[in-house]
Amino acid sequence: MTTLWRPTGPVELDLVRDLAWRAWPPRLPEQPIFYPVLNEDYAVRIAQDWNVKHDGAGYVTRFEVDSAFLRRYPVRRAGGRTILELWVPAEELPEFNAHIVGEIEVVHEFR
Repeated sequence: MTTLWRPTGPVELDLVRDLAWRAWPPRLPEQPIFYPVLNEDYAVRIAQDWNVKHDGAGYVTRFEVDSAFLRRYPVRRAGGRTILELWVPAEELPEFNAHIVGEIEVVHEFR
């Protein structure tokens, strides 16, 4: 298993809750990529600096995904050495969701 994190706002978190904490909701037309991140610190930074500013609240979620499945997605460096993420095309999100092991959990909340 590989642990991933996802910074999110309240609207997306409500949709995850509606999916019983087992899947990410479909992307909107203007969101062609779903990008979970590879470390908690990077997720915290996004939730605090972006989600709180734009949505009034930010959350960091943690979840596990089958490692063998994730090999199809190269790690992308979005800045510094520890700013790493995966880019999952929106049309592949249902298959990605099928490889989540266990529940998506909220590990940080910022207001």
